[in-house]
Amino acid sequence: MAVLNIHERVLPATEDEVGALLDSLASEDDVLWPVPDWPPMRLDGGLAAGSAGGHGPVRYTVAAYVPGRWVRFAFTGPRGFHGFHEYSVHATDGGGTTLRHTLAMKARGPARLTWPLAFRRLHDACLEDSLDRAERAVTGTVRRPARWSPYVRLLRSSIR
Repeated sequence: MAVLNIHERVLPATEDEVGALLDSLASEDDVLWPVPDWPPMRLDGGLAAGSAGGHGPVRYTVAAYVPGRWVRFAFTGPRGFHGFHEYSVHATDGGGTTLRHTLAMKARGPARLTWPLAFRRLHDACLEDSLDRAERAVTGTVRRPARWSPYVRLLRSSIR
């Protein structure tokens, strides 16, 4: 099963300001990843190509990193996740900057069930929370905060 999942938010900030958010990933001063509501992103060598880590049961290595612009993580787990997820920073025509998260993978074996039944909903909620953090970091507020669905709350309660 092919999966393409994209989340993005246009932020009233420069590429450099949004890029600084991306560069903070997995650091002590991470302002982008939505902790403490979600498992922290941890990388054994920090945000650098070749570092290994993940968040919760999702495992990956940093496949490529262009500071302030783009980072790609290649999945190493869970079983059946074959592909990547990435954050990227893009200038917009209107003067803001788009922060985009893309997940592209082939779901094989057990992931053909676990992705649509659990991981997709948890992923979507986590990424919207991440974009809320980005918006709050550059504006001081969030215009339309993400809300967890009852199903996401149920899934989260079953894994705690």
